[in-house]
Amino acid sequence: MSRFNIRRTKAGPVSPVTSTGQQTANHEGGTGFLRDAKSELFLLAVTNLVGQDTFYEKGGERDDRFTALVRELAVSDPQWTLGLLRWLRYGAFMRTASLVGAAEFTRARLDANAPGYSRQVVDAVLQRPDEPGELLAYWTSRYGRALPKPLKRGVADAVRRLYNGRALLKYDTASKGYRFGDVLELTHPAPHPEKPWQGALFKYALDRRHHPDDAVPPAVDRLLTANRELLTLPVEQRRAVVTGPGGADRLAAAGMTWEALAGWLQGPLDAPVWEAVIPSMGSMALVRNLRNFDQAGVSDEVAAEVARRISNPAEVKRSRQFPFRYLAAHRHAPSLRWGHPLELALRHSLANVPSLPGRTLILVDRSGSMFDRPSAQTDLNRADSAAVFGTALKIRAADADLVQFGTGSYGIEVGKGEPVLKVLKRFGNLGGTDTAKAVRTHYQGHDRVVIVTDEQAHQSWGGDPLAEIPANVPVYTWNLAGYRTGHAPSGGAYRHTFGGLTDAAFRLIPLLEAGRDAAWPWE
Repeated sequence: MSRFNIRRTKAGPVSPVTSTGQQTANHEGGTGFLRDAKSELFLLAVTNLVGQDTFYEKGGERDDRFTALVRELAVSDPQWTLGLLRWLRYGAFMRTASLVGAAEFTRARLDANAPGYSRQVVDAVLQRPDEPGELLAYWTSRYGRALPKPLKRGVADAVRRLYNGRALLKYDTASKGYRFGDVLELTHPAPHPEKPWQGALFKYALDRRHHPDDAVPPAVDRLLTANRELLTLPVEQRRAVVTGPGGADRLAAAGMTWEALAGWLQGPLDAPVWEAVIPSMGSMALVRNLRNFDQAGVSDEVAAEVARRISNPAEVKRSRQFPFRYLAAHRHAPSLRWGHPLELALRHSLANVPSLPGRTLILVDRSGSMFDRPSAQTDLNRADSAAVFGTALKIRAADADLVQFGTGSYGIEVGKGEPVLKVLKRFGNLGGTDTAKAVRTHYQGHDRVVIVTDEQAHQSWGGDPLAEIPANVPVYTWNLAGYRTGHAPSGGAYRHTFGGLTDAAFRLIPLLEAGRDAAWPWE
């Protein structure tokens, strides 16, 4: 019998989110496929907005599952967990989950008497200047006011990197439980050796905390000095300064934010005031305020400049905002002058969605559980995100069938050059989740299948919903909720599960189809 001189078929490429082979009931009583701890934590981390309920899990239950997984892997594989938490903040832009993860990582390693890594993970997740205070607030609320050395040193490292005059003006406010001065007193950072001005800044932050009426900014800091001059102006003179000649330049030079402007003026933000502060606003601040601009009646000339900035590809890339932020802005500011620039911005934000060759079947889950909002602060839901992503894939693919599914399933037609925002109006709420039926109905020899879903199919539709797709046809599941169980096995050849609508995830399809195994996004 021939054992060696035979033709062997190359196994398909594999990806890291891996099923264990075990099955259990999912949240709907259907068949759920369990994943290993790293896979479960990864999918949960990129979808978990701490403290928020989901359709199937209470916020506390979800947070406990996240904490338990972080603590387990912080001890068993600290390097992998450090990589995840750093990428979670810098690559997936998940702020709160990464801060909580860093605190629980540190606590777990202290409890296990395991040295190393904690200082690095704390520093790694702190990206915005208010986050050192946020992390300390979480730690003391959960573990008391005693701060372990790795935590203090990691926070101190971040403070030296993040604290400057502009950060002080924007984030060191009386509404914060931990002000910049509190963070400095608790962690004792030395000024950064390459920032000779930082020592004076630290002293000023401490004075602002303890003696706000007498605190004087360092004379060498022009931004803080200009801001103090504005703050000391008599109230009756302030509006004239803002709306008069050079008002916009003076606001910018003083680092005056639009959030602080109304309180400082002690009056409404009318069109002249908005027009003075708009030049110094960031692109996402502009997007969030489009409706306010309309209500105030800003001029067409200023509106045209706002439209140019929010649709500029470089501005969109720099803002690092998810596509559905532009959908939310369109819904809240439906005037005609914003529709086209928001459509352009949305498309720019989807620039890394892969352009797929061949024939693609795209299945977008529109079941009831997908209409669960990921946060109480937004009217958007996972169904919105799924529809945006599915439509973008359809537009960029060479030949794609776009299908929405639930209890039933229906094709979505997209005209050539048709705006994404217009296509989204064709999606509906389709009841339960029958993935298997959608696959049976619509799979017709496609080269690949992409499914955007929360993976929770009803019990009457149990089993592997992908069973009728040939084993050598790649199937890509985008998990938008991070529940414990998957709807099908993953991690083997041609069956892949991703989490989060991020650039790193988008790049994986071409990588896998080039025959290369895919690592975790940060590896």
